[in-house]
Amino acid sequence: MNKRNELFKRCDKNPILAANDWPYEVSAVFNPAAIRHNGKVILLARAEDRRGFSHLSMVKSEDGLTNWEISPKAVMVADPNYSEGEKGLEDPRIVWVEEYKHYVIAYVSFREEYPSTPCGISLAITKDFSFFQRISKPLNPENKNASLFSKKIGDCFALVHRPVVESRAYIAVSFSPDLIFWGEEKPILSTRRWYWDSEKIGLACPPIETEKGWILIYHGSSGKANKLIYRVGLALLEPETLKLIRRSKEWVLGPEKDYEGWEDGIIFPCGYTLEDTGELRIYYGTNDSKIGVAISSLEEVLDYLIQCPDY
Repeated sequence: MNKRNELFKRCDKNPILAANDWPYEVSAVFNPAAIRHNGKVILLARAEDRRGFSHLSMVKSEDGLTNWEISPKAVMVADPNYSEGEKGLEDPRIVWVEEYKHYVIAYVSFREEYPSTPCGISLAITKDFSFFQRISKPLNPENKNASLFSKKIGDCFALVHRPVVESRAYIAVSFSPDLIFWGEEKPILSTRRWYWDSEKIGLACPPIETEKGWILIYHGSSGKANKLIYRVGLALLEPETLKLIRRSKEWVLGPEKDYEGWEDGIIFPCGYTLEDTGELRIYYGTNDSKIGVAISSLEEVLDYLIQCPDY
């Protein structure tokens, strides 16, 4: 039987992290942000307790695949002083913003003062992952799946996000002069009828800058009733205008393994690292329960995108 060449290959150590690895009680660990800092890979993993509430836990490794050091307790929990509700913090993304000289973490939170409103986007900053400073919520509920671009677009910071509003099934970008006040929402990517990403789409990993434009790794879902299958696709944005240039017609990574939920499972990346060799690793939540890694190269991903249809 012919097996096609996959763009992303799963790490043979998958799943690399699971709840039973944690030094304190959690029911699941998934959807981690990822970054290289001081020679180590740092993950901010979403950890869920037995209430179904989430917090962020820090995990470190020299090689980014094995021998993980896991924080003995949560490093970020919901803070009511910043209107973050009890349901917790979810799905972080990290970027280093050179103009700001900080790592900026975008994550989902639930507003304390509006318990009936599902979710919004919060920002926090850090220089060394020993202390995290909150920034006022940049976007009103309802929003998910957000990350800053790693550099300003023109004179403004730019934030990718996914509005959670009926009939608004698209990924957008908004702009800010100061990381506090946001506006100029601009849709950049939408769902496609009949495709694998027909129901929902959202940013997966933070945007990746290349000489050809910004690579967006995104998740899309389709399915029946209440069971949606989450897979991964690719898009390329023009460097300055962020206009969509190319987009994959097919998914490039979908659930196939038992730890991913097989054919009706979930692959949900939130972070990547780019090694000195050009190896691109995406860290993903597997079926809302564990963490896996899929590996390609930046060159191969960009070559693949260049051959995708124009937009």
